[in-house]
Amino acid sequence: MLRRSSKQRVAEARSTRVNPHGGERTYPGDGRLRLLSFNIQVGISTERYHHYLTRSWQHLLPAAGRASNLQRIGDLLAGYDLVALQEADGGSLRSGYVNQVEHLAQLGAFPYWYQQLNRNLGRLAQHSNGLLSRLQPNLLEDHPLPGPPGRGAILMRFGEGENALAVVMMHLALGARTRTRQLAYIRELLQGYRHQVLMGDMNTHANDLLESSPLRDLGLIAPQVEATFPSWRPQRCLDHILLSPELTLERVSVLPQPISDHLPVAVEIRLPAACRDDSALSLRGV
Repeated sequence: MLRRSSKQRVAEARSTRVNPHGGERTYPGDGRLRLLSFNIQVGISTERYHHYLTRSWQHLLPAAGRASNLQRIGDLLAGYDLVALQEADGGSLRSGYVNQVEHLAQLGAFPYWYQQLNRNLGRLAQHSNGLLSRLQPNLLEDHPLPGPPGRGAILMRFGEGENALAVVMMHLALGARTRTRQLAYIRELLQGYRHQVLMGDMNTHANDLLESSPLRDLGLIAPQVEATFPSWRPQRCLDHILLSPELTLERVSVLPQPISDHLPVAVEIRLPAACRDDSALSLRGV
């Protein structure tokens, strides 16, 4: 059974914010979508292992360089249609009371954004995931994941019926057993969806996800195999954008942008003709 979730149509949702200065996306005729997943480490620049110690105070207190790092991230995100953010702050002391998801939506001119608060430490920290979109989703669901509190997934649906596109953004646990429980939960979320995109910091290699996890029967592809962590000398492939086989892969890359301790992953896909013919996807995001 799925755990209790927050479900709402976007037209009725207070938690799906609209940026009045954002730019909605008009699809080209070939239905291309540009996707990005990025663990931003609350805007902290980590360039060596010893920075986890020497810059650890930045997880509690504001830092002078955080605003410029967020500006760099915002400039990067502006070239994409759908962005999944992990380790964002929802507006606490350490971020100067800036909701980083909202701020990056403004910097990247995204008309739609959603902040998922996973661990609320009041004024000290607002641990969050985020989604930024140039398309208006038909449905949004906010799901806490199984295991210790602090991990979550966001499901967005674009379009209706069998040609709908389901996008799940997540930040999974470090432990293998808890991660398996979380992936089983996400597998249930995807039941009934033919076209699927899974994005996020999954804390394990793609082979584990595709061959020995609860996702193994979905037939997903993992186009990106380059390492994403640590950003200054990548050795582990932890961040992924997984695709159902009906979605045509046009381009994939790990971006050489060492702004965080993770590198961002970018994918460009082309939607199937049936999806493009759905007016909710082929015209505009409103």
